[in-house]
Amino acid sequence: MAQSYKALKEDFVSNLSGGAIWEINAVTTVAPAAVLLWSVLQQRRAFFARYGVAAFTADFLLSVAAILLATTLYAGAPLLLNAFLVGPALGLAALPPRGGGVARRREASHPAVRDGKAVSNSDERDALPVRPFLTAYRGSMMVVTCVSILAVDFRVFPRRFAKVENWGTSLMDMGVGSFVFSAGVVGARPILRDRLAGRAPRLWARLSRSGRHAVPLLLLGFVRLWSVKGLDYAEHVTEYGVHWNFFFTLALLPPFVALFHSAFTLIPSYAVLALLLAAVYEAVLDQTRLKAYVLTAPRTGLLSQNREGIFSFVGYLAIFLAGQATGLYVLPRSVAEGTRPSLRSGAVARSTADGARAERRRLLLRLGAWSLVWSGLLAGTLSYRWGLALRISRRLANLPYVLWVCAFNCSQLLAFCLVETVVFPHVHRAVDPTIAEQEARRATSRILRSYNRNGLAVFLLANLMTGLVNMTVKTLDAGTGTAMAVLVGYAMVLTLVALGLDARGIAIKI
Repeated sequence: MAQSYKALKEDFVSNLSGGAIWEINAVTTVAPAAVLLWSVLQQRRAFFARYGVAAFTADFLLSVAAILLATTLYAGAPLLLNAFLVGPALGLAALPPRGGGVARRREASHPAVRDGKAVSNSDERDALPVRPFLTAYRGSMMVVTCVSILAVDFRVFPRRFAKVENWGTSLMDMGVGSFVFSAGVVGARPILRDRLAGRAPRLWARLSRSGRHAVPLLLLGFVRLWSVKGLDYAEHVTEYGVHWNFFFTLALLPPFVALFHSAFTLIPSYAVLALLLAAVYEAVLDQTRLKAYVLTAPRTGLLSQNREGIFSFVGYLAIFLAGQATGLYVLPRSVAEGTRPSLRSGAVARSTADGARAERRRLLLRLGAWSLVWSGLLAGTLSYRWGLALRISRRLANLPYVLWVCAFNCSQLLAFCLVETVVFPHVHRAVDPTIAEQEARRATSRILRSYNRNGLAVFLLANLMTGLVNMTVKTLDAGTGTAMAVLVGYAMVLTLVALGLDARGIAIKI
């Protein structure tokens, strides 16, 4: 890569100020809107029951292409794109369902019966059922992330969506935080398993388990470091530092979370732990010279060269803990945070149809309440008149950034949960775990499930393909048609690989 072109590439993603939060919300609302249309097609027309060419094409257009359009061609009119998705969904919802839907719903609403008694499989599938709305949320987040890391190198991707330099908000800034938050949500699963089994692993056991997740990510971090430096690849140093990259941040999260788990006995709420950690970090930024050091210090040593990645890790750790707090009430069917039921004693009660409805209402209310709590705290930190008059900074991963990420993701989860609750009510009403799994599979996009199940593999492939495209194509000189052709082809390759891995039963998750 010629030095002058490399400098142009680096300038293209540097010194940006981002855009408005409302626009980011409008663009990302395309994901639940697309899932709504997919769900109505499946529920009313069983469109994806036979997964042939037509079903795959529609699935790709709704699950991947809609997000790509929202961040490129429709970036200036996201509300119009949302209308194009929600309008047909409402029209189809008014039509009577194609045969078989009523029988299937009845079957899903009642437990399996054997010899006059309800079958009681008090196992993990009862307490930790598959959540289609969570799969859709994580799959869509992965699609947005993968699309953006290549699209940002083309002019068709608005500069206001790219990562900001110091202060401000952008789509890609939210993408990084959402990646960590969603990892925290599913990171609550081992904690719930331990509670269900009545186990209390010691610190060393927790560190050992977290180390198994950290080592592959550390290796990927070093591979990325070697490839960027060895190939003289254009890089944005103020993003994480000279040597640090996002894989190192992801790798260090599990061990530190294992350490923070010990503090749960003193402060029995991961949400409070996250908030305290972010608040203390913000106080240190404001009351010491740390903020000036991170933003302006010369890069003279290993610490100063990687100061963004090292110190922003505190904020990402808080985001991960907040994600775990969310996962503790989103993942389980009937296990409340702080309880320790035992599977073997049968203490996990089976939900009845009425109980399932009440439980889903409680989940929606809790997601809505936490969305308001995080949003209210964010408004308080940002307000110049009534609050702290702080500004959001992804580079620092400061308190407002943590609160923004938490508010956004809880709201997204609420939107996906509402879609599932309205369109597929039989999913959460299913009592028998086998039927529940069948209904969950029917209510889940195969593409989004594949992206969710193989997030690490897809993310790694996306990074490799992004590097390959940038080394072979002058992205800054590409017109709109060329850029979209490359991006659609890139998205198609990622999707086919994800589907192929899923079809073979392979799951390489983050």
